[in-house]
Amino acid sequence: MVLVEEYKEALFNGDENSVAHIEEGIYSIANRKNELVQRASTLLAEKAASKERYLRLQADFDNFRKRTDKERLNIQSEAQQKVVEKLLLMVDSFERTKQQTKAATEKEKKIDVSYQGIYKQFVEVLRSHHVSVVATVGKPFNPLQHEAIAREESTEFKKGIIIKESRRGFMLRDKVLRPALVKVSLGPGNKESPVSPDKSTGQPSTAAGIDER
Repeated sequence: MVLVEEYKEALFNGDENSVAHIEEGIYSIANRKNELVQRASTLLAEKAASKERYLRLQADFDNFRKRTDKERLNIQSEAQQKVVEKLLLMVDSFERTKQQTKAATEKEKKIDVSYQGIYKQFVEVLRSHHVSVVATVGKPFNPLQHEAIAREESTEFKKGIIIKESRRGFMLRDKVLRPALVKVSLGPGNKESPVSPDKSTGQPSTAAGIDER
């Protein structure tokens, strides 16, 4: 405001030197103002770009962390699966031995009790690793969990219902470790028969099996 008043006074008095000097000052201030405005715009643009780069880097880091966590879990899951698959062979051996062994003497019965105690502990270890048995007899055939080795007529089960289990199938959480080998009903032919979903005939029996809850 002071500079403007001085400029007006110089014009009124016809002081050309003062007018020229004041105009030079005004132009200098205007140029400085423009420089500051341009600098401020540049800084704002740089700030916006820096924020965008930061957000992009943050997103990249989050994606990297998620990808790394997923890969780590996959590696752990695959390692666990390999170990459990080997243990399942031992389960088969335990169950075959149980089916084939008939304890007659007191000594044999004591051995059998000890044997079943070891098997029970073994089963608990598998359960602790989220291993479960695929349901079979009396259940509808599911190609994702079952493998049909035969189909035959049945007067007890409707078509598509599993009537016998030949080899147990196992799950690791929600993943099939190996499908169960089963026989599937073709139905009773022309005769109608009730479904027996809870029937257990045809499914291998085990002491303290994984499927017992």
